[in-house]
Amino acid sequence: MEQQAFKFPDNFWWGVAGAAHQVEGGNVNSDCWVLEHVPESSYAEVSGDACDHFHRYPEDIAQVADLGYNTYRFSIEWARIEPEEGEFSIAALEHYRRMLATCHVYNLKPIVTFHHFTSPRWFAAKGGWEVMDNAKYFARYCERATAHLGDLIGAACTINEPNVGLLIQDLGFTPTDEQIASAPFRKAAAKAVGSDQFSAFPGCCQHGLARDVFLKAHRMAFDAIKSGRGDFPVGMTLALEDRQAIPGGEAQRDKARRGIDDVFLDVAKQGDDFIGVQTYTRSVYGPEGRVWPDENAERTQMGYEFYPEALEGAIRYAAGYTGLPVIVTENGIGTDDDTRRIEYVRRALQGVRNCLMDGIDVRGYCYWSVFDNFEWSFGYRIRFGLIDVDRSTQKRAPKPSATWLGEIARAGKL
Repeated sequence: MEQQAFKFPDNFWWGVAGAAHQVEGGNVNSDCWVLEHVPESSYAEVSGDACDHFHRYPEDIAQVADLGYNTYRFSIEWARIEPEEGEFSIAALEHYRRMLATCHVYNLKPIVTFHHFTSPRWFAAKGGWEVMDNAKYFARYCERATAHLGDLIGAACTINEPNVGLLIQDLGFTPTDEQIASAPFRKAAAKAVGSDQFSAFPGCCQHGLARDVFLKAHRMAFDAIKSGRGDFPVGMTLALEDRQAIPGGEAQRDKARRGIDDVFLDVAKQGDDFIGVQTYTRSVYGPEGRVWPDENAERTQMGYEFYPEALEGAIRYAAGYTGLPVIVTENGIGTDDDTRRIEYVRRALQGVRNCLMDGIDVRGYCYWSVFDNFEWSFGYRIRFGLIDVDRSTQKRAPKPSATWLGEIARAGKL
C-alpha cells in the first residue's frame, strides 16, 4: 500500500539560510577578512566579492519566494554595523532594514542571526571571544541593532554554533587550543591589526577559553534583544551531531555530549524561546572513543559521512533535553551531485516528519545553504547551495533541488 503524503503544519517555516560573510562580499572590516589576507593564511582563497548578495539581495530574496519558500534566515554583519569600537553605521543598519522590509514584501519570515562566525577586527584585536569582559561589546551591538531593526525581525538567533570549535576539535579537524595560541597566522593577524593579540572564531580561537565567554554573551545578548524593539522569539543555534554508541561506548558518547552540547543546552534552558538545531552527520562512539565510518561509507565534500538520518536524532535529543521548541536552522550537504542533495534532504525531512508525528514541537526547517558560497577555509570548492552562482558573472541558476524542495514547501507535503 502506498504511504499517504505527510502534511506538515500550516504554519511550518520552510526556509533557506545564508551568512553575511559567505555571501555579501567585501566584508573588509571583519576578522575573517584579516585572516584571509595574511601571508600565513590557512584559507584556500579569499572571499572577495562572494555572491555580491550585499547589492543583489532584492532579486535574491524575490527568487527565494518565487521558488516556494516562506522563510529566509540570514545574518547581519557586526563588522559593518560597528566598524570601529563604539562607532555605529546608520547606513549599514538601514541596509539591513531594507533587507528585512524586502522579506516582508515577499511574505518571507526573516530569521536574523546576530553573529555568524565573523566579528569586527577591533574586537579580535581585544582578544575576541577569549576575553570574558568582551561579552559586553556583543550585547551592546545586539541592543543597538535591535533598536533599529527589531520591529521587522521574525525570529532571532544570537550566536551561530558557539560550540562548533569544540565539535570540530572532537572530529580532529582543527589544532588543539595550545597549537592555535602559537599559530603563525594568529601572530600575523595580530600584527596586521596593530595589536599583541588576535582571536577570531572559530579557526583562530582557543575554544576552551571561548566557551564560557559565549555562554555569558548569549545570555546578555538575549536580554538585550528581548528588551528592545519588536516581539519575536530568540534563541541560539548549536552544531549538533546525532551521537550514537556501540556497546560499551555509552560513557564516551555521554562525555562528548556533556562537553560539547549539554553545557550550551543548559544555558538555552534558562529562558530561551527555541533551540536552533544544525545537523549534518552522526558521530559514533566505542569504548575507546570515536569510531570512524567504514572506508567504503559514502561521504560528502566536507569529508564526513552521508547520514541524513542524523537530523532526527539531534532534534529528539535537543527537544528532550531542553523542553524547547526546535527550529532546524541548518541542514544540508556539500556535493556536486544534486541527486544526492535531493536524497539527503528527503531522508532528513522524513526524520522531521517522524518527530512531528511523535508530538515534538518542530517549528521549521531551513536548508543550508541558499547559494554555493564561501565555505570559510575551504573557499568556493564546497557546494552546499540550492542555487548555483557563476562568480565571473554573478548569474544565479537554481538547481533541481531548489525547485524540488520549494514544491514541498509550497504544498507542505513530503
